[in-house]
Order: sequence, then C-alpha cells, then structure tokens
Amino acid sequence: MARICPLTGRRPVKGNHIWRSGKAKKKGGIGTHVTAITKRRFFPNLQRVKVLLPSGEVRFIRVSAKALKAGMVTKAPKRTWKKAAVAA
Repeated sequence: MARICPLTGRRPVKGNHIWRSGKAKKKGGIGTHVTAITKRRFFPNLQRVKVLLPSGEVRFIRVSAKALKAGMVTKAPKRTWKKAAVAA
C-alpha cells in the first residue's frame, strides 16, 4: 500500500540522519564534527478514517492529519441501526 494521501498528495520524502560528536564551542569545546550521515525517510502522518464519499458510499481511506485538520474530509455519521439477529 502506497503511503500517499489521496487528498493532499503528501508522500514520503528523503532526508539524512546526521551523527555529530564533540562539544560545542560556546560550551567550552573545540566544536562539533559530523562523524556519519545515514539516509532516512520522513513518512506522512496518515490516519485511517471512515469517510462519506460524494457518491454517498461510506469507506475507509488513509488521509494525512493535515487533511483532517483542514476539513477536507467528511467523516461518516455514526451507525444508528442494529445488526440483524443471526438465524441459526
């Protein structure tokens, strides 16, 4: 499953994890130095939400938290009907 928000288009982005060693000059050291750089990925904050689609269908989709905060999603109403008793 792709980690992409269908509403905002947010997707994973590349970055680096930088290791530094040493003590900062203003704290009395000789300065920090980079000892290693490792590639990493930043993932979007996707949430699984039950949504009411424009066609009237209720479905779970994975949207970013930014889309939820911006009000791009119409959440499905709570279910009011009860499940039918299973005839055994």
